[in-house]
Amino acid sequence: MNEFVLGIDGGGSKTLVMLADRSGQIVRTARTGGINPLDNPSWRRDLEGKLRQLANTPGIVAAAAALPAHGEVEAISGDQREAVASVLAGQPQLVLNDVDGAQIGAFAGEPGILILSGTGSMAWARDVAGRSHRVGGWGDVIGDEGSSHWIGHRILEAISQSLDGRAEPTALVGAVFAQLGLAGGDPADALEGWVSRFSHPRSEIAALAPLATQLAQAGDAAASAIVERAADELARHVRAIERKAGGALPWSYAGGTFASRFLLTAVANEIGRPPVPPRLPPIGGALLAAARLAGWATDDAWIERVNRSLGETSDHNPLQLTTT
Repeated sequence: MNEFVLGIDGGGSKTLVMLADRSGQIVRTARTGGINPLDNPSWRRDLEGKLRQLANTPGIVAAAAALPAHGEVEAISGDQREAVASVLAGQPQLVLNDVDGAQIGAFAGEPGILILSGTGSMAWARDVAGRSHRVGGWGDVIGDEGSSHWIGHRILEAISQSLDGRAEPTALVGAVFAQLGLAGGDPADALEGWVSRFSHPRSEIAALAPLATQLAQAGDAAASAIVERAADELARHVRAIERKAGGALPWSYAGGTFASRFLLTAVANEIGRPPVPPRLPPIGGALLAAARLAGWATDDAWIERVNRSLGETSDHNPLQLTTT
């Protein structure tokens, strides 16, 4: 019988579940929306539903679930472990924080700093002694500086102030209204009406973030200020975690916000050194953790086969960056 490992990469906006065989080939994939328990009351139903699509595959020998908020609130972490165990009973399994999984992927389990900016933001590091450290990840009510949600919120601030005359005109106004399909005759009615219809506020606000990098690159002052501040906030995460980890380490990145090369370059300039390209994306980190839990040999060739296979899937191109 063929053997497989199952990896889960959960986030605030999307979740990937994948099976890989011993060779590192991705054989099955499932995808759903965000499963962050802090803002999705149906996270458990969504997670268990997608897990069941793949968990009945014969030959699964281990699973690793990298989940948002795990290890941050114990009651939530217990529920997450219980949810995974309810579907994967009897199989070796590991539940860890989603940013921990991203760090494992980016550095193949070696020392380094991973700065994640997706719907939320957090830095995770493994030092040379193998100890883990984290900075950020406080959620959108308290923190998440430099995340897509944070950037989206700054965009909304900028356009409301511009429309009021409290700030200079900005192209963000037209860009946001165009993206949302809103009429501009009564801006307050249109924008507040959009807010009143939210079904998933964090991801809907986060979806505005690419407009900031696009217009910053075009020279819009308000957008440029937002991107500069986001880059500074993300770099501060890295500098803070370096102090915890005992000194400078290689750094890498993950999360949808970093689809913008423009933002990535701004963060690198703030940190003062370029990033190390991630060896695997976050879902690859979960698969790697599961493979090691299963006792498989996970050498450089296996890691490269996983990365190549991920690049071939329709759900994920692991290292693609846009120019914005």
